[in-house]
Amino acid sequence: MKAAITATAKYLPDGVMSNHDLELMLETNDEWIRSRTGISERRIMNDPDKATSFMCGEVAKLLLAKRGITAEDVELIIIATMTPDMLFPSTACFVQSIIGATKAWAFDLNAACSGFIFALNTAAKFIESGAHKNVMVIGGDKMSSIVDYTDRSTSILFGDGAAGVLLEPAREGYGILDARLYSDGTNGKDHLLMTGGGSLHPATHETVEKRMHYIYQDGKQVFKAAVTAMADTAAEIMHRNNLDADTISWLVPHQANQRIINATAERMGLSGEKVISNIAHYGNTTAGTIPICLAELDEAQKLETGSNLVLVSFGAGYTWGGMYIKWQ
Repeated sequence: MKAAITATAKYLPDGVMSNHDLELMLETNDEWIRSRTGISERRIMNDPDKATSFMCGEVAKLLLAKRGITAEDVELIIIATMTPDMLFPSTACFVQSIIGATKAWAFDLNAACSGFIFALNTAAKFIESGAHKNVMVIGGDKMSSIVDYTDRSTSILFGDGAAGVLLEPAREGYGILDARLYSDGTNGKDHLLMTGGGSLHPATHETVEKRMHYIYQDGKQVFKAAVTAMADTAAEIMHRNNLDADTISWLVPHQANQRIINATAERMGLSGEKVISNIAHYGNTTAGTIPICLAELDEAQKLETGSNLVLVSFGAGYTWGGMYIKWQ
């Protein structure tokens, strides 16, 4: 028995930060940002009283409504995030409370930008084992809460957003059919991280003054690693499942940089019409990028029974992975 996605939903805050807005804050310009990243604007949660759980809670409500089930039908909630409301309790427990899923158990999963694929594969195993029949998987991040808007290398990249899916048992031959997931802390741990706020460097006046509670990225190293990892994993998924450019319906890549997306599609031999890209409007929403893409494909009625989807991602850790879904 495999797991199938039976509902999708997304939430994006109303606040918009354009490249022109960033020009007023940094030594940068619209053309420079677009040429290097493909980003024109990103969504920002401007309400300081609303965090990741709010966005994920809105997604959860939409999933229930779209599928026509109640919160009591949900057996497990997994939230993929690297910007939890608090270190504990989990953001998933907040979402459980928001929708009143009293019969569910809930936990967070942190694999940075690969979080949604990691969480989706984890959730699928609970369906495959027969342990559960209704699992909610949501990826969401309030990246504006950890972005240093004096740092040109990172502030241009990230936005806020969340999206998710409901998983249920699939009909034979459909659903999540394959996944390949990887991590490499040896080569990745020092290139994309936030050094402050954990047990190694808990918050002090010194950590705040040193701006240790903001995201740090070695852009060149991360870019090179991401291009190779995403393209290699996409090719591996194709080879393992006898897929080619003609039989693939959609490439659903993590939205980190348009050049990485293009390189992955080129390696797969895919034309642009088969590649979903919304990075121009949302930037990198980290664990939210892939489920936002899925929700937009679903809303546009571009997913048909039997559509072959390849999902690929890359994130801090390093973490990366790919997944093959035959749409039910």
